[in-house]
Amino acid sequence: QVQLVESGGGLVQPGGSLRLSCAASGSIRSINDMGWYRQAPGEQRELVARITRGGSTNYAASVKGRFTISRDNAKNTMYLQMNMLRAEDTALYYCNADVLWGRIGSLKQSWYWGQGTQVTVSS
Repeated sequence: QVQLVESGGGLVQPGGSLRLSCAASGSIRSINDMGWYRQAPGEQRELVARITRGGSTNYAASVKGRFTISRDNAKNTMYLQMNMLRAEDTALYYCNADVLWGRIGSLKQSWYWGQGTQVTVSS
């Protein structure tokens, strides 16, 4: 099995910065696409940013120019650097990954979600 664990959330003032991390562990052979999503109270979960194994990225229009997604394939870890934070960025942030896992001869490919880390932007 595979686990994704997010960290780095917290309370920050408008204009501030946070860096989120998502660490994957378990019987991982490789990780393809990874992404950050967020969900505010009463809202649907939405894409924030995605990154391929090769490093190609795409961002939601609302965060482009403020957030940067990156990953370290050797560490099975993904990051989200969030700058110039706004009150509307307040949400529970989740990581998502397309993982090839298991033993040789019985490999499986599955999408996994983390439990989320809370980001609150408030003065």
